[in-house]
Amino acid sequence: MIYRLVWQATMAAHFLVIAYIALGGFLAWRRPRLIWPHLALCAWGLVQLAGLAECPLTALENWGRAGAGERGLLPGGFIDTYIEGVVYPEAYVWHVRCAVIAVVLVSWAGLAIRIRRRRTRPGRTTGTPAAPEPGALR
Repeated sequence: MIYRLVWQATMAAHFLVIAYIALGGFLAWRRPRLIWPHLALCAWGLVQLAGLAECPLTALENWGRAGAGERGLLPGGFIDTYIEGVVYPEAYVWHVRCAVIAVVLVSWAGLAIRIRRRRTRPGRTTGTPAAPEPGALR
């Protein structure tokens, strides 16, 4: 029972990590400090795409599956097992990867614009309140 729980919790964590890699930059628009874990996970995603290391979540899920008497993930890991051929056809792998990269880059560009606007707003750069507009109620 515990092996099945480990396997399923790891599968859910995998989905969350992939969603955060794709969309975490947009969360940083609201909470800029979230960009740091997002950048780290994006770097890890590039390591995974290059095949330089095995994902620890994949290893943990395979361990839970083996303990539960199930077969492990496909050789390509989590994405090959649950996403490619299920969410989108395998023929579109590079299209989907390019689309995800584009979404991430758009989120980063949007974050850079938002940060720049915050820094250039009157009253925000020095920490003093902005002067009231003429005719504003006091």
